[in-house]
Amino acid sequence: MDFELTEEQQMVKDMARRFAEAEIKPVAAHLDETHEHPGEIIKKMAELKFMGIAIPEEYGGGGMDYVSYVVAVIEISKACASTGGIMSYNNSLYCFPVLTFGTHEQKLKYLKPAASGDVIGCYALTEAGAGSDPASLRATAIKEGDGWVINGEKKFISNGNVATFCVMAAVTEKGKGYKGISSFVVDLENTPGFKVSRVEEKLGINATGTAEMVFEDAHVPDDALLGNPGEGFRQMLTTLDSARIGIAAQAIGIGRSVLEEALEYAKTRVQFGKPITSFQGIQWKFADMSTELDAAELLTLRAAWLEDHHKPFEKAAAMAKMYSSDVAMRASVEGVQILGGYGYCKEYPMERHMRDAKVTQIYEGTNEIMRVVIANNLIKGR
Repeated sequence: MDFELTEEQQMVKDMARRFAEAEIKPVAAHLDETHEHPGEIIKKMAELKFMGIAIPEEYGGGGMDYVSYVVAVIEISKACASTGGIMSYNNSLYCFPVLTFGTHEQKLKYLKPAASGDVIGCYALTEAGAGSDPASLRATAIKEGDGWVINGEKKFISNGNVATFCVMAAVTEKGKGYKGISSFVVDLENTPGFKVSRVEEKLGINATGTAEMVFEDAHVPDDALLGNPGEGFRQMLTTLDSARIGIAAQAIGIGRSVLEEALEYAKTRVQFGKPITSFQGIQWKFADMSTELDAAELLTLRAAWLEDHHKPFEKAAAMAKMYSSDVAMRASVEGVQILGGYGYCKEYPMERHMRDAKVTQIYEGTNEIMRVVIANNLIKGR
């Protein structure tokens, strides 16, 4: 059992940390306040191969592994959870399914531009009536001539307002439940009938666009079908398993930032003639934060290692996502408490960390659903 990163993985972590400290952290508050998409930062991340870090070089990626991906997302998210999210969605929600289920031709056409960072991808799954229950999808794709005609609305789609490509799920055979769902890769910029109808105003991760996407008689070619008809639900579950590892890493990054900033503040905050780090009640908060964050990171690295070694990782990913997001939320609440009045004001980034942490308990499967996934794996003996 080896807990050390390889030389390459450590190099990626160090590079991500330096980049995040120099390029992202100084503007994170501005991005949050203005809700501005960090386009220039994303271009620089693309030069570092971060937008397709675990994608083979043949298809425009960095050719690295998922452990490298995790440590990079943690460092980027420490500086700005929105930017870490954009990186995660592009890698896990878009690049992963195209790499895993696409043909060589689809990978060249739809994957390479996103993995190289020339464009951004998204994953259009959630609908108004289909969130935790994806088998209840209502968007449809009907075979017509040399392609498919898509109709439906997708909600809460991360990167949806800036994406060039998306992987989307739609019903291709009604009455068959999850067996009638298929996946498509859609060139959003060249698909008449597609539009972004709104971008949500959110509690946190404000520099990440969350869009409502509408397809009205949108025609896509035959080569947009990912895999075979009826395979979409299985592809969806595998994609979400992988994506949860990225969200766990995002949550850990938020938690790490909370711990570092709260500790720095507490060392200089004097009450009753001494720094508040001398009080046992404050010390215990830091001890709990640090222990839980280390445990969350180990769970997440295990899930990434399992994915790298092509071993079953569904349960491990659900555990990592559930625990890491809960830990990030607990840490951020305690961080605000440690800073007191300052923690509640925008003068310090602590309140932003708390707002950003909340969504990690919700998206890519709520933590209630994560517990169902874990329990089902246990009951089935996996």
